[in-house]
Amino acid sequence: MHFVYGFCDGNARAAVEEYHRRFPDRRIPSRSVFMRIHQTLRDTGSLPSHWIKAHPELLSVILFSDEASFTRDGVNNLRNVHTWSHDNAHETSVTNFQRRFTVNVWCGVLGNKLIGPFVFDNSLTGNAYEVFLWNELQGLLEDIPLMIRSQMYFQHDGAPPHYTRPTTP
Repeated sequence: MHFVYGFCDGNARAAVEEYHRRFPDRRIPSRSVFMRIHQTLRDTGSLPSHWIKAHPELLSVILFSDEASFTRDGVNNLRNVHTWSHDNAHETSVTNFQRRFTVNVWCGVLGNKLIGPFVFDNSLTGNAYEVFLWNELQGLLEDIPLMIRSQMYFQHDGAPPHYTRPTTP
């Protein structure tokens, strides 16, 4: 709901219409619900726990997602590397630093299910994230029942690629 409200530039009347257009089979909240949720999130950064306790079914239809970057910066841990040689008991191995790389991994949690992981080939950009949303996410959600997918909310974090022009409708 908060995403739709933001999509409509804070216009609650337009948010009700847009929500109804996107989700015709759901109960349509009033304008005041959109405004109250936005105000609460803006003031506190989260919804109050009593609201979540009053709507326990909500947590089972929110797909929480995040990405993490794993890097190899050339530092090798040689403590567990051993060389065995019959000819020279004091042999040493010459090692070179490995090349630098970064791996970006996306994962999600929906109810009690882990969605993913998905490994991005390159760094995470708005275009790469858009390709992921259109081409890969549906495959990752294949085992989620259609009923849950039709009611699902997709919660992004504040990563800049999530808010680039290609990724926002």
